[in-house]
Amino acid sequence: MTATADDTPRPFAEGLREVFQNTARLRVSAFLSSCEEAAFQAVQEKCGLSKSALSKQVSILEKQGCVDVRKGYVGKYPRTWLALTPEGREALAAHLAALQDIADTAAQHATDVDTAS
Repeated sequence: MTATADDTPRPFAEGLREVFQNTARLRVSAFLSSCEEAAFQAVQEKCGLSKSALSKQVSILEKQGCVDVRKGYVGKYPRTWLALTPEGREALAAHLAALQDIADTAAQHATDVDTAS
């Protein structure tokens, strides 16, 4: 158990979101959190995913309401842009906070064990 700001106990790792348990989706979401919108190709390159793998993960994120997909053209060439939704940003922040709670709790337990020895 960890504690909230008012010291009430809460379940360990509360806030983890299943959608971000997949590392590819976590990488994509983290990348998109740093910008307003990104071209599909840029996300693909920065996250190290194939087109098909990125497309699959984006579809899942889109169904969960975490990512918006916008299609259009640059000149005569089709392009796809991706953006994290406000709900996606909130869910990612909660997930990262839960991961930080896990790390903090583990570090505290390690410190407790070291001082008890």
